[in-house]
Amino acid sequence: MLACLALAACGLPRGAGFQSEVLAASNPFAPLGADGELYDFAYYEVNRETLPVLRNWGISGLANLPWPTAQRQPSSLIIAPGDTVQLTIWDAEENSIFGAAGVTPIQPTEVDPAGRIFVPFIGELRVAGMAPSTARQRIEEELVMTVPSAQVQLVVEAGRANTANLAAGVTAPGLYPLPQRDFSILELFSLAGGPDPTFNSPQVRLVRDGRTFGIGFDQLLQTPSLNIAVRGGDRIFVVDDERQFITLGATGSQSIFDFPSAHFTALEAIAFMGGVNAGTANPEGVLILRNYHASQLGDGLTGPPRERVVFLIDLTSADGLFSAGDFPLQDGDLIYGTESALGPFLAALGLTNSVTSTLN
Repeated sequence: MLACLALAACGLPRGAGFQSEVLAASNPFAPLGADGELYDFAYYEVNRETLPVLRNWGISGLANLPWPTAQRQPSSLIIAPGDTVQLTIWDAEENSIFGAAGVTPIQPTEVDPAGRIFVPFIGELRVAGMAPSTARQRIEEELVMTVPSAQVQLVVEAGRANTANLAAGVTAPGLYPLPQRDFSILELFSLAGGPDPTFNSPQVRLVRDGRTFGIGFDQLLQTPSLNIAVRGGDRIFVVDDERQFITLGATGSQSIFDFPSAHFTALEAIAFMGGVNAGTANPEGVLILRNYHASQLGDGLTGPPRERVVFLIDLTSADGLFSAGDFPLQDGDLIYGTESALGPFLAALGLTNSVTSTLN
């Protein structure tokens, strides 16, 4: 009976290859063209010993973008060229040089490129680099010789230097004046209605001083220390995470999945795809097939020795599980569940039982 089942198992179709079949003749250190059948891929098991090296190979895309360090900022706005200053002068003198006692509004004035505005009876006065309260006090001090009882009210309307450009990927993109220096990026997103609700995993991009920074929006929400203050001139936009990974073989599902978060590990991906097939999979042989760019190659320490690399994850050991939880998945990775040696035998047994039940 067992012999018949074994013979039947050999002829049954399979949904995945054995680990030995997929990894046949792999040799990461043998030169191409040497004697014997060699495939052009390297092979490594992901464990405690190899993880410190493997997880740093070829980090690219989202994970490679830095993010500025949050620094505490004063709340007051700093006047800059391009801002508009609106002055209102209060004078109690009956014979005021401004015409009569009371309130005298001064025509709004734009701060020139040199940082100055024109104030009647004072002339050109530099206000750039000052907080509004400091500029108001300075104007009052200059006026006191001419108008001893003068009091000044000063209102600043932010210009381009104190405006952030929320360019795309939000509900209401546009130019947003910054009311104060400690205005945070999450406050800016609140004004704009948040990221596009159709995005699967929104990713924030910040262009500042010619450099591009990036972070996942979910990480920004969860980590207060990353909620940086927005600066005038910042250009911010949100994109969807377009990275994907593929699952094939004896896995819980065979499909193409979007990355659900900016930082996604192999263990999370295995859980995300529904694990491995309980009836046919070899839990000691979950493979991750990855293509590296030629520019990322190295000596096996600084980078992979070949462009094609296969990583082995053993789900039956604590070391394998812990290591998979620290091994980052990358865009385009293929997770392949190899088949257990007993898989065909169990399939044949199931088929035999089914036929027997039908005949009875």
